[in-house]
Formats: sequence, structure tokens, C-alpha cells
Amino acid sequence: MRTWQKPHYLVPNKRVRIALWVFFALYLIVGIGSIEVNWLRVYEGLERGGRFIEGFLNPDFTRRATDIYAGILESLTMTVTSTVVGILLSIPFGMGAARNISPRPIYLFCRSFIAVSRSMQEVIVAIFLVALFGFGAFAGFLTLTYATIGFLGKLLAEEIEEIDRKQLEAVTSTGATWLQRMHVAIWPQVMPRMIGLSFYRFDINFRESAVIGIVGAGGIGATLNTSIDRYEYDSAGAILILIILIVLACEYLSGWIRKWVS
Repeated sequence: MRTWQKPHYLVPNKRVRIALWVFFALYLIVGIGSIEVNWLRVYEGLERGGRFIEGFLNPDFTRRATDIYAGILESLTMTVTSTVVGILLSIPFGMGAARNISPRPIYLFCRSFIAVSRSMQEVIVAIFLVALFGFGAFAGFLTLTYATIGFLGKLLAEEIEEIDRKQLEAVTSTGATWLQRMHVAIWPQVMPRMIGLSFYRFDINFRESAVIGIVGAGGIGATLNTSIDRYEYDSAGAILILIILIVLACEYLSGWIRKWVS
């Protein structure tokens, strides 16, 4: 007598499941075979990678101290300003993109803007803005602000759509205005999450400031790229360590504030 087995949660038919595994394996083999690998360059890259790790373990904070300080300060300035402005602008877009509290025309407009904002990676936006406004931190500020609106606006809208409707209905039944409903029934439910997401976006913006700096949008990325191009791996290691420390500090502060708010 055959023992009962729980059906597979995705593909119940065993033959179809095996055929899919065979297809994926063949596709993987063909995909790997189509990649042209220069093994000599891989070998040379391993040597450079070892030198980079050695530089990371023995960082030099003094050789390019002035450039590192200026780059970190510019990245922090871009990050703070873009995060604050992005949060302020994401609140109306997030509320407008919440289906349960917004009229349909406003909902469609805000959702469309958020979708367009999230469809483009920060580096692409930075390249366009650098071409438009020139090299410097202003292009980086606009890039990070634009990305923050799309990121926080979408998550805020989803949080508002998932609130406990009983609180909203209770406040609405008292004849409260729209602003009163937002202040009493909605914001207390979404505020702790919003604070955590804001600090998380701050982390992202600081890391992205290093990336978009490579294409000329200001920040520590330009200094990091210069150090790597000159094979100054100890200076590059120092920059990466500072980035890690700042992100860890933001993570600790975010956890402390979330506990304090909740």
C-alpha cells in the first residue's frame, strides 16, 4: 500500500517538476558556457583582490585625510538634506497613493509618480542630473531626494492601507475632519514604522552617495574611486571602514529611537 505524501506546494505533478529541474539545469549549463572568461585576468584579479583585502585590514587614514574628510562631510550633507526633504515630500505622495483614504484621481497620480521613481536606479538618475546640472553635490542631492520619495512613498502607502480600520471608523463616526482622522487614527499606527523606514533610507542614501559620486554627483565616491584607480588600497579600506561605521551608528540610533517611540 502506498503511503500518502503531501503534494508539492507549487508543482504537484512529479514529472512536470522533474522536467522543470532538467530545463533549469540545461539553461544554467548553456548560460555558463556562453560567458567568456579570461582566466589570466581572473588570476591577476585574485592578486589585486588579495592586496585590497590587505589594505582593508591595514587602513591608512592619513595619506588622503583631507580628501576623505571633505568627501565624508559632503556625503553626510547630501544624505541628511536629501533624506529630510525626501521624507517631507514622500508623506503627501504616500497619503495620496493609499487607496483607502485618497480619491481615485489623486491615487492614480501619486501611484504613477512613485512607480516611475522606483523604476530608475539611482546611478541612472545621477548620470542624467550630472549632465543637466553639472558635477557636484547638487546633482547628488536631487538624485537621493527623488529616490527617497519613491521608496518611502510606496512603503508609507502600503502601511496606511494595512491599518486597523476599526480605529479609523470609530474616529470617523465622531464627525472628525480628514486631518483629524489622519492625526488620531492613522499616524499613531504608521509612525513607528515610518521612523524605522526613514532611518533605513538614511542608510541607503549614505551608501548610494558613495556610488553616485563615482559618476560625478559629489560625495565620498569620487575619493574612493580615485584611491582604487591609483591602487591606494589602504586609503580605500579606510574609506570603506568609515562608511561601515557610519551605517552601524545609524542602525543603532534607529533601533533606539524605534524602541523609544513604540
